[in-house]
Amino acid sequence: MAKYVVAHFMEIVMHLCLKILRLIRMKIQILGTGCSKCVKTHEIVKKAVAQLGIDATIEKVEDVMEIMKYNAISTPAVAVNGEVKIKGRIPSEQEIVDLLK
Repeated sequence: MAKYVVAHFMEIVMHLCLKILRLIRMKIQILGTGCSKCVKTHEIVKKAVAQLGIDATIEKVEDVMEIMKYNAISTPAVAVNGEVKIKGRIPSEQEIVDLLK
C-alpha cells in the first residue's frame, strides 16, 4: 500500500513539475552541421511547436565543438531545455509533438 501511495504522489509531483516547466519558455536546440537532414529536422520542430501553440525558442547549433558538449555524435539531434532527446535521425512531427506535450 505504501509503495502505491508513494508512486501516486510521485506521479502527481511529476505532473505538476511538467505544468510549471511549460509556463517557462521552452528552449529547443537542433544540433547539426547544417546538412539536409538537420534542415528537415528544424522544419519538423517548427511545425510541431506551431501545432502545439507553445512558447518556445528554437535554436540551431551548428558549431561542432558545441555539439560535442551534448555528446551528440550522430546528427541531427534534438535537445529540449539542454537535454538531448533524439539523436542520429530525422524525427517525425508526431514524435516531436509527443515529446513536447
